[in-house]
Amino acid sequence: MTFGFAPSSAASLSSSAASATRMLEPAEWAAAGIPLLRNPREVVSGLHSRHRPEPATAVVAVLDPDERLRASASFTSRRSPADGWVFRNALLSQLRRVIPHDLRRRTPVRTAVLLYCREGDARWTQEDGAWMWGLRDACTLHGLRCGAYITLTRDGWQVLGEGRGGRRPNAASAPEPFATAEAPPPPPRTGGVASDVLRRAAAR
Repeated sequence: MTFGFAPSSAASLSSSAASATRMLEPAEWAAAGIPLLRNPREVVSGLHSRHRPEPATAVVAVLDPDERLRASASFTSRRSPADGWVFRNALLSQLRRVIPHDLRRRTPVRTAVLLYCREGDARWTQEDGAWMWGLRDACTLHGLRCGAYITLTRDGWQVLGEGRGGRRPNAASAPEPFATAEAPPPPPRTGGVASDVLRRAAAR
């Protein structure tokens, strides 16, 4: 006797279990020793002004030891089951496009942070946990320190695991002007390979 649906059901359960392990709980994130941003609002405002994220947009940025922005990229995440492995690949694709790796260094010098604009409030979700897992793994594979994970909602911004946040900028606010008289930044890199990675994963 054969059972035609048994293998696919088992595969589905196995896939769901694997996806559940590819996320970080808030306590795990807080215990990971993520470096604190000295001025999180300045970082958030700068990325918001450069990329103007809308819900379902991820912005990954690389900061030097003085928290100066060295590279950033944004892409849209398709609505699909949260999976840290998929998010890791998407983030890694963007990092490889915008900045060389630091794998030859014994100790990481630059730090990657992730700003994710989404619907809902600032409370942790499983999707946030998957992004945290993906950011940590992508940083390891690119020779970077894993930095802050920041959510941007209509209520404002929140650095998860730190309890720091603010009402502006938020998912509905207009970008703030740059505070200095420096030349405007180059156009941000968007879409591209990471979006393709997410599309392929969602189609499986």
